[in-house]
Amino acid sequence: MAIRDISVIIDNAGSQPAAVAAAELARRFDAHLVGIALAYDPVVPGYGVAPVPADFMVEARERAIDEAKVAASAFGAIAERAGIAAETRITDVLTGGGLDGLVAQLHFSDLVVIGQDDADHSEPMRDAVIEGVLFNAGLPALLIPRKGAPTIPLDRVVVAWDGSTTAAKAVRAAMPVLERAKAVDVVIVGEDLPEGGEPGADVAAHLARHGVPVTIRTVADTAGDIAATLRQAVLESGADLLVMGGYGHSRLREWVFGGVTRSMLDTMTVPVLMAR
Repeated sequence: MAIRDISVIIDNAGSQPAAVAAAELARRFDAHLVGIALAYDPVVPGYGVAPVPADFMVEARERAIDEAKVAASAFGAIAERAGIAAETRITDVLTGGGLDGLVAQLHFSDLVVIGQDDADHSEPMRDAVIEGVLFNAGLPALLIPRKGAPTIPLDRVVVAWDGSTTAAKAVRAAMPVLERAKAVDVVIVGEDLPEGGEPGADVAAHLARHGVPVTIRTVADTAGDIAATLRQAVLESGADLLVMGGYGHSRLREWVFGGVTRSMLDTMTVPVLMAR
């Protein structure tokens, strides 16, 4: 599937690494880019315990909308410098996880780009937004680390392969990127895979038929930390992108990240393309 429509969740402050990366991808793939600025419901300490004046809530809400407008303007400048077709939207994010409006904005996107939460400019629900998009929007997400260069060369890619359905979905979602890469390492942590036969042989053959220059690497999880093992594999390969399936578990009818996924997103050093 070609990438023709990209959405990016605009950071409300900071240097906008996700917007810069999304604009570069849109230029490279000749895709239309939609920047979505989030107007967060005000977080009020003690709300529900003590009454909060109505005018306080109105003022806090107006500040949230103003912040989203400033972020949208910054995104517009980034898109203009990149010379791409782009539009900007503002959507509400409600305290308590009301993300229906945001998910609806993503129905016609092929890829959504989201930045890792920045401790210097933390947003109150950024982690909830990332989880909600990945588990509910039905499209792959490209997560951009808060540190490092926002541009993505896409020359060397690591695919984390464990034979699961989510890993296969991530490979299919990443195919337009993988077909452009100069080298792709399929990294298998351990050898106990559900597919049988030689570990990784089937996915390697599939990628090769798409013209992807692929190598299989099996690495041992000696430390008992799969996320750390994958980060080391990315470092050793010199990769500028990691592709992996996103794992989660149900909690009170909501989905939250599993341990490996959560650890990878908290400590990632290169962009991570994730699907589930």
